[in-house]
Amino acid sequence: MGIHRLVIIITTLVLLNACASYIPRNPDDLCEIFYGETDWYEAARDAQHKWGTPIYVLMAIMHQESRFISDAQPERDWFLGIIPLPRKSTAYGYAQAQDPAWNEYLKATGSFGADRDDFEDAIDFIGWYTDGSQKRLKLSKWDAYGQYLAYHEGRGGYSRRTYNKKPWLKKVAKKVKLRAQRYNVQLKGCKRKLDDMVDSWF
Repeated sequence: MGIHRLVIIITTLVLLNACASYIPRNPDDLCEIFYGETDWYEAARDAQHKWGTPIYVLMAIMHQESRFISDAQPERDWFLGIIPLPRKSTAYGYAQAQDPAWNEYLKATGSFGADRDDFEDAIDFIGWYTDGSQKRLKLSKWDAYGQYLAYHEGRGGYSRRTYNKKPWLKKVAKKVKLRAQRYNVQLKGCKRKLDDMVDSWF
C-alpha cells in the first residue's frame, strides 16, 4: 500500500471518528451546533426536504430525547447496587427510537443499513415519524408541542390522550415547543451562511 493511499485512509478514519464523537458545546444555540458540524446541518436539511418537517422541530425533539449524545440510553436500575437490571425501554441513540418504531422505520424506508447512533439516520427517523403523525393524527409538522407528545406516547397513545394523565409530560412538550421557537429564530439568522458552507463543497 502506497504512503499516499495510507494517509487518505487514516485521514478518512479520523474524520469519521470526529463526526461520530461530536457533542455540541452549546446545545441551546442551533447555529453553533451546525457550525461545529456542518454535516449535521446538511442531514437535517435533507430530512426537512424529504419529510417536510422544519429543521428546528426535528432538532428540538432530538435535543429533548438525547441532548445530541449518539449512544444515549435510558438509565438502568441496579439490584443491591451491584447487579445491573434490564433497562426500562429499548430506546437508543440520538432519537431514542425504541425497537418496534425503529424496525417499522427500516421496513417502511428500506434503510436496513441505518443506525440509531448515526445522526443522519436518526434525524431522518424523526422526520419519518413526524410525517406519519401528520398523516395519521392530522398533527401539523410545525406543531412541536403536539408532535413531541405523539413521539413520546406513540401515535396510539396520543389518540387515546394518555398525555392528559401525565402533567409532567405536558411540561416537557412545552419545553420542546419553546426550544423549537428559539431554534427557529436562531436558524433564520444563520441559514444562508450554513447553506453557503455546505453547498460550497459541491
